[in-house]
Amino acid sequence: MKNNFFQILLVLFLTNFLHAQKNDFSIVAIPEDLKENANGVIRLEKTDIEIISQRSMTVKTYRAITVLNQKGLSAVNGYENYDKKTTVKSIEAVVYDIFGNEIKRIKRKDFKDQSAAGEGTLFSDNRVLFLDYTPVNYPFTLVYQSEVATSNTAFIPKWYPVSEFNVSVEKSIFNISYPNNLGFKKKEINFSNYTIQKTTDTATQLSYSASNIQAIKSEPYVLRSVVFPKLFMALEMFHLEGKDGVAKSWKDYGKWYYDEILSGTSELPETTVTKIKELVGKEENLVEKAKIIYDFVQKKSRYVSIQVGIGGWKPMLASDVDRLGYGDCKALTNYTRALLDVVNVPSYNTILYGDSYKRDIESDFVSTQGNHMILAIPNGKDYIWLECTSQVNPFGYQANFTDDRDVLVIKPEGGEIVRTKNYEDNGNCQNSIGSYVLNEEGDLTGNIKMISSGTQYGHKTNVEKLQTVEKDEHYKEYWSHINSLKIEKSSFSNDKEKIQFTENVQISAKNYGSVLNGKMMFVVNVYNLNSNSVKRVRNRKSPFEIQRGYLDTDEVNVALPKGYKIEFLPDNFELKGKFGECKTEILKKEDGSLVYKRSLLINKGVYSNAEYEDYRLFMEQISRNDNAKIILTKI
Repeated sequence: MKNNFFQILLVLFLTNFLHAQKNDFSIVAIPEDLKENANGVIRLEKTDIEIISQRSMTVKTYRAITVLNQKGLSAVNGYENYDKKTTVKSIEAVVYDIFGNEIKRIKRKDFKDQSAAGEGTLFSDNRVLFLDYTPVNYPFTLVYQSEVATSNTAFIPKWYPVSEFNVSVEKSIFNISYPNNLGFKKKEINFSNYTIQKTTDTATQLSYSASNIQAIKSEPYVLRSVVFPKLFMALEMFHLEGKDGVAKSWKDYGKWYYDEILSGTSELPETTVTKIKELVGKEENLVEKAKIIYDFVQKKSRYVSIQVGIGGWKPMLASDVDRLGYGDCKALTNYTRALLDVVNVPSYNTILYGDSYKRDIESDFVSTQGNHMILAIPNGKDYIWLECTSQVNPFGYQANFTDDRDVLVIKPEGGEIVRTKNYEDNGNCQNSIGSYVLNEEGDLTGNIKMISSGTQYGHKTNVEKLQTVEKDEHYKEYWSHINSLKIEKSSFSNDKEKIQFTENVQISAKNYGSVLNGKMMFVVNVYNLNSNSVKRVRNRKSPFEIQRGYLDTDEVNVALPKGYKIEFLPDNFELKGKFGECKTEILKKEDGSLVYKRSLLINKGVYSNAEYEDYRLFMEQISRNDNAKIILTKI
């Protein structure tokens, strides 16, 4: 009986094993090196794109992924977007267990179907079909298949042989076919570091195959743009939401956009034209006139997202924005341009990638790109850039979202690639002047004035809008190294002309100085302690980037408690290197108080993987110095 039981188990195992061999979805079939550092393994991914004509394209997707743990779920990517111009012809998925046995079949009706509009979207005809599968056990394998047809050929799906950290790839195949009269073009990025083969390259077909790509570990300050391989594709003759377009050069593309997309959107009611002329009055200076108009737009309008058909690309009519008081980035930009035109201030709609992470328009690859629009006002040899979706930004301020990147300026005569404003490291300042007093028990009372400008201005202004409790929470997190911190008072000044934000904060804290056996010990740097350690990464593979540098300067008067004398004072400190420089000094005053001075400059830049450990040690030295303590002895 016992032997029969084991024989049954053996038969079941062999059955499972043989079945797994047939479809190759057993976890044992995965090479061991592809499991290393992996949350998921792409077993086979196959993308087939057929561009039938300028106005017709189909995309077929097959993806088999073994999800090793919960973190690997994000790599399933089981969804398709659709709208009136894009149809999901088929979509399904099959789930297999650890042995490769089928355990669940998911049909189209089992996919969730909902609006793809994000928060802040007023209305949209974009929808998404997505897989909502909760696994019972890990690992499992999911095979996803879909076919999508669209008349929009302005956006050919990019091919990412690997697109996520901690996901390895066993096999990825990409095929695309296209007519030879549409000006098909491609751009390969970061292919050289991977096993990628071009298997077909003719006048009408292109194919690639990638295999055995090990999982890439995520590393601090990583540049995604130089880590993952990707293939960009585009047509010189394309179609977008009912409009045939041309993109042979940026000049051609810009002229098409201006003539076909922006044309006929700028007319305003006569009452508004009269009002704007009265508002500007006799002002002749172009910049001052632009400031008046920008202030008018900020007070009158608000941002909403609009994504219906060509409305996803063509601005609302300026007259509708004027009447309704809202619009998306394109609508508000176009509305501002129309208002400026009334008072003879030239300006141009500008397409770019808006994000805190800087991303350029691929200037050497003419195609439909970008996710945001701002306005460019010529100012001598440069431009003033207006973020028209913001009701609070100072005139011309663009740090932390549209700064320092290549953008496409749309002019009547055509498009032009231009770089937006670069905020220099030493202009991204926080200048602090303050004081604090310690009593005999080590209790602290103090006040600090912090003036922020450049990119730091953008990081600080939101605190002004917080409720009292939220402000307290903000500062308690900012000064988390101070135990029993109490925010006594805070006030703010927002100078939009100088683009400076000032914080005045009064604080107190019990037992900031540690008293024991007639001695008191405390960290002298109360207000600007750099305690963020840089994570150690052994054998770092990728280069790293500091996207924005900054300069902090501090001058703080320290009143020591009565009845104590100084036993130990930290040495002055100076550190200089390629990543920046830091300097601190402590000065004794005649009245017995101290002045603590500190400056810290961090340089933005792209650095090699070999330099990462140097950067970590650089920041570690700064952190250690910031935590330097004074020791006092009771007299």
